[in-house]
Amino acid sequence: MSVLLVIPARYASSRYPGKPLVELTGVSGIAKTLIQRSWDAAKSVRGVDRVVVATDDARIQAAAEGFGADVVMTSETCCNGTERCAEALEVLGGGYDIVVNLQGDAPLTPHWFVEDLIDGLRGAPGADVATPVLVCDGGAHRSFLEDRAAGRVGGTTAVFANDKTALYFSKEVIPYTGQTYPDDAPTPVYHHVGVYAYRPDALHVYKGWGEGSLERLEGLEQLRFLENHRQVLCVEVEAKGRSFWELNNPEDVQRIEAMMKEMNQI
Repeated sequence: MSVLLVIPARYASSRYPGKPLVELTGVSGIAKTLIQRSWDAAKSVRGVDRVVVATDDARIQAAAEGFGADVVMTSETCCNGTERCAEALEVLGGGYDIVVNLQGDAPLTPHWFVEDLIDGLRGAPGADVATPVLVCDGGAHRSFLEDRAAGRVGGTTAVFANDKTALYFSKEVIPYTGQTYPDDAPTPVYHHVGVYAYRPDALHVYKGWGEGSLERLEGLEQLRFLENHRQVLCVEVEAKGRSFWELNNPEDVQRIEAMMKEMNQI
């Protein structure tokens, strides 16, 4: 099954304008833009036939082509990364069995998260979409709660059924536990990792549904699939000691740079 990996990137983020061009400095002291670090993460994934950056912004196009990325220009009307992936697939003329959306705000995404995701969708013929979930330890759970208490939108959490099909995704910390946990202890809360693998037919119909009410309230594009009774498979992945965080707010730059230095990432 052929795999296309798309990195959707837009300049006009409501929470953090210009985010793809923000520079992150690794342990070597070398600064690279977020979009370049996302490209590097994408190129480390095994079993992918092609990687492209999909954008509607000439500044991002120039930056990406400057470090050798393959860029697909998409329209300004794309409301989110899933719509941009759908349009990128159309521009390229189709021809892929699985399309992966590696959002450009998660440069710490380990390659095995994406590889496990692709394998999960391949092994679940009833699923339209697959997405990774990672059990939160006590430290991550506390960070989620601190962000919400401070009025910041941090990571997304997921709840799913016994067969791993998604029930809901939220920017609130769900399920509620009312407990505190040691930093290295597992919790009942799962961090949703913002990567998706789609079947092309699911991408094809996505934009035609229009934005759903829950999608609008939460600001989570994957809820459109649930609101239209499409099956989203949650694939549990393992951190293997690797730190993980998305760049959602300006405050996350320092947090991610510290994680990069802990991991000795250049």
